Amino acid sequence: MNLKPILALVLVVVAVAIGVTSFKKSVTPYISFAEARRSSGLVQVNGVLADKQYVMREQEQFLSFRLKDDRGEVLPIEYRGVIPGNFDQATSIVAIGHYKDGTFDAEQLLVKCPSKYQAEAEKAARRS
Repeated sequence: MNLKPILALVLVVVAVAIGVTSFKKSVTPYISFAEARRSSGLVQVNGVLADKQYVMREQEQFLSFRLKDDRGEVLPIEYRGVIPGNFDQATSIVAIGHYKDGTFDAEQLLVKCPSKYQAEAEKAARRS
């Protein structure tokens, strides 16, 4: 019996199993604020800036704000890291992190802002 093909097949199966397991661990679920409060793992929530009363301390790389979802629910967010330069212009914010002690501790912020290209496209459409 030829051992090399069997060994190669076993290695491929093990590599695929490790890849699938690693992928599942890296996927961050997108959930509601209520689910985020109950969750113990890494999750992501989406919303808009609830108000302009946020605390930004760039030297300390600290940002505290309130995120409002499409249901009108508000969640306090604290983020420690490089603050996006266009944060106050955000049309949508995704916070990835953990809910702990009444606050969502974001490890990462993804900020969607109106694009200058969108404005240019609107100008071009008006010219047509």
